[in-house]
Amino acid sequence: MSDAATRTSDGTDLPEGNESTEGGELSGHAGELAVAVARAHGVKTMFTLSGAHVFPMYDGAVKAEPPMRLLDVRHEQTAAFAAEATGKLTRVPGLAVLTAGPGVTNGVSAIAQAQFAGSPMVVVGGRAPANRWGSGSLQELDQPPILASVSKMARTLHTAGDVLDGMDRAFTTARSSHRGPVFVDVPMDELFNVASGPAPVLSEVRGAEPDPDAVTEIAELLADAHRPVLVLGTDVWADGAEEAALRFVEAVGIPTITNGMGRGVVPGGHPLLVTKARGKALGGSDLVVVVGTPLDFRLGYGVFGGREDAAPAQVVHVADSPGQVSGHADLAASVSGDLTAVFDGLQAGLEQVVRRPDWSTWVADLQDTVAAATERDAALLAAEADPIHPARIYGELVPRLAEDAVVIGDGGDFVSFAGKFVEPRRPGGWLDPGPYGCLGAGLGAAIAARLARPSAQVVLLLGDGAAGFSLMDVDTLVRHGLPVVMVMGNNSAWGLEKGPMQMLYGYDVVADLAPRTAYDEVVRALGGAGETVTDPRQIGPALDRAFASGVPYLVNVITDVDAAYPRNTFGI
Repeated sequence: MSDAATRTSDGTDLPEGNESTEGGELSGHAGELAVAVARAHGVKTMFTLSGAHVFPMYDGAVKAEPPMRLLDVRHEQTAAFAAEATGKLTRVPGLAVLTAGPGVTNGVSAIAQAQFAGSPMVVVGGRAPANRWGSGSLQELDQPPILASVSKMARTLHTAGDVLDGMDRAFTTARSSHRGPVFVDVPMDELFNVASGPAPVLSEVRGAEPDPDAVTEIAELLADAHRPVLVLGTDVWADGAEEAALRFVEAVGIPTITNGMGRGVVPGGHPLLVTKARGKALGGSDLVVVVGTPLDFRLGYGVFGGREDAAPAQVVHVADSPGQVSGHADLAASVSGDLTAVFDGLQAGLEQVVRRPDWSTWVADLQDTVAAATERDAALLAAEADPIHPARIYGELVPRLAEDAVVIGDGGDFVSFAGKFVEPRRPGGWLDPGPYGCLGAGLGAAIAARLARPSAQVVLLLGDGAAGFSLMDVDTLVRHGLPVVMVMGNNSAWGLEKGPMQMLYGYDVVADLAPRTAYDEVVRALGGAGETVTDPRQIGPALDRAFASGVPYLVNVITDVDAAYPRNTFGI
C-alpha cells in the first residue's frame, strides 16, 4: 500500500498543510471533513460520476451548510476535465471525486493534462476498504503509484483521522507554484469513519520573491536590445500577473505574442499584440523574453532569430518556480518567482536606465506585418468555397463573440484555425489542452466554464474526431441546465494525421471517419438542439440561432478535408 509522499514528482519539497490557530474544531465522518476542507479552499462544485466507494463524499456535500453543488457526468474523464478547467478559469483548485479502480484510471488523461498545463486541481479517489486489503475486494488497486508521474503529489490517506490535514495539504500543494494536480485516495471503510480535528485556516499562497540581481540583468538585456519580443503564456494568468504584464507591455512599448491562457492578457486588437506577425517577430528578433510558458515544441524549443541573415536571438526565460525554468535551452538569463514582482521589477529597471530603448521602428515593422496578415486573412474568412473552408466559420464566429466570451478548443486541425483567428479581448477567456495535446477535454471544460462564468458566452470548438471522446456528456449539459454553443468543423477525418501521413507515404490509412455524420442529431436526441450547415452563407444565421437558443446547441458545419491548417511543426 502507498504511503504519504513528502516531495513532488520533480523533487521539490511540498508545502505543509495550513495550521489552524483559531479555526475551531471539525467533527464528522471523513466525507464530511473532506468537503469542509474543500469548501474552505474555495471549492463550490464537486465533479463526479456515482460510485459507492465515495458515497460519504456525496453525503458530506448534501449535508454541508449550504450544500456543495454535485455535478455528475457520464464519463469520469469529463469530471476530471471539468475540475481541470475550473482550476484554470477560477485559479481555485477544481475538485473531482472518482470512484475506485476504473473511475480513477478513467481520469488519468485529464490529470496528466493538468500536470502539463499547470492547472490546480485535487482528485479524490475511492479505494478498496483497508480491512479487506489483499483479499481481492472489488476494484482493489494501489492507485497512487499510477498517478505519481502525472501529479504534484499522489498519496493514500489511510485513516479518517488523516483526512483533515491530508486534504488541506492537497489543496495547498495544488494551488502553490508551480500549480498542478494532486491525487489522494481514502479507503472506503475509513471514509465512513468519524474523526475530528482543527479546521483549516488558509493563508495567501504567493510565489517566491524573484532574485533582484537576475531581474536587473534581464532589464539590462532589454535596454540593449534593438528588436525584442515578449511571449506571455498560461502562468501569467495562473499567477494572477495579468495586470502587471499589461502594465509592463504598455509602459515599455514591447511587441508581444501570447499563447495558452496568456491569450487576452494583451487584448485582441492592441497595437503591441503581434501574434499575427509571429514568424517575423520570433525569426527577426535579437532578444526573446518568454514568461510563464515552457520552451517546448510550440516555441521552437527556445531557438529564435536567424531569419533573413539575422543573428540568433538571445533568450530569457521567466517562470513562476525554479523547476519550470528551461534546462535544455541556451539562455542569456533567467529568473523565477512571483510574476507580478518580476514584471514590476523589470519596468522599474528600465525606467532607471540612462537612455530608454527606442523600439518604435521595430514595432512599426511588426504592425505592418500584422496589417498585411489581417488583410490576407480576410479572403479566407469570407471564402465562399464549396465544401466550406474552415476559416469561414471563424469569419462568422469572431464578430459574434462578446468581450467576455469563453472560447474552448477541443480538436486538431479545426482548432488550429481558432488559434490563428480568435484573439480574446480579456484574459481568462481561452481554454485549450495545452502542451499535452489531449482530445476529449471540451465537454468537461464547457461544463466548468458555464458554471464559472454564468453570464458569459461559452463557445466550444469541436473537431468531429474530438467529439467522439465526450459528446455523450451533452446529456450532462442538458440535465444540469447548462447552455453552451458548440461549433463543429466536420471534415469527416482525423485531419491532423491524414495530411502528414500522405506527405510521408503518399497514402493514408485509419484517418477517415464516416462522411457528413449528423452529430447535431445526437445532440438533439440527448435533449439539446442543433443543425447541419453545408452552405457558407448559412453559418452566421445558424450561430445566431445557437446563441439565442438557451440550450446546448451544436452547429455542425461540413468542411473541406483538403483545407488543412498550414503548420510549421508536428510537435516533435
